[in-house]
Amino acid sequence: MEAGTPELVKLEDLQVGKTFTGRKHILSLLVEDKPGVLARIAGLFSRRGFNIDTLAVGPTDDPDISRITLTLDGAVHPIDQVTKQLHKLVNVIKIRDMEPDATIAREMALFRVQAGVENRADIMQFAEIFKAKIVDVSRRSLTIEVTGSNEKIDAFERMIRPHGLIEMARTGEVAISRSRPDS
Repeated sequence: MEAGTPELVKLEDLQVGKTFTGRKHILSLLVEDKPGVLARIAGLFSRRGFNIDTLAVGPTDDPDISRITLTLDGAVHPIDQVTKQLHKLVNVIKIRDMEPDATIAREMALFRVQAGVENRADIMQFAEIFKAKIVDVSRRSLTIEVTGSNEKIDAFERMIRPHGLIEMARTGEVAISRSRPDS
C-alpha cells in the first residue's frame, strides 16, 4: 500500500467554523533588498525544522525592497512562532499571512514533452484546453508554458506525463491581495 492520501482533500473539507485545520499558508514578506537577507530567512525556517513548499523572490515597485513569497503546509507547522521570529530579523519590513479567499496566487511552469508525429496533435490540444503556450518546437519535443493556480499546473502535469514528460520547471507561487469591492 502506498503512503499518502488516496484522494484529493478540498480546502472546504478542512474548514471548521471560520478557522482552518490545515490550510496552506502563503506568507508575503517585504524585505530590504540587501545581500544575505534570503539566506537569513531560509536559515530561520531550517533551524525550526520547517519545510518551505515554494519560494519566489522578486522586486517591488520600490527598488530598495523585495517581496518574498513562501508557501508552507499549515497542518504540519504552527505558523505563529516563525512569524514572531521573522519580525525580529533586521531586514524584514512587513509580513502577511495571506488569507486564501482574499488572495490571487499564480505559478508558472515549463514542460518539455516528447512530441512525435503520433502524439503531437494530442499534446497541442491539451495545451489549448489549459490556455497554455507552446514556446519551443523541435522535431521530437514541445516546450509548453502554463500559468495559473497550483492545482491547474498539477492537473496539466497529470495529463501530459503519460505522453512522455522529459523535463519540468516550476516557479513557485507569487501572490497578491485581491482588490476590495469598494476600491
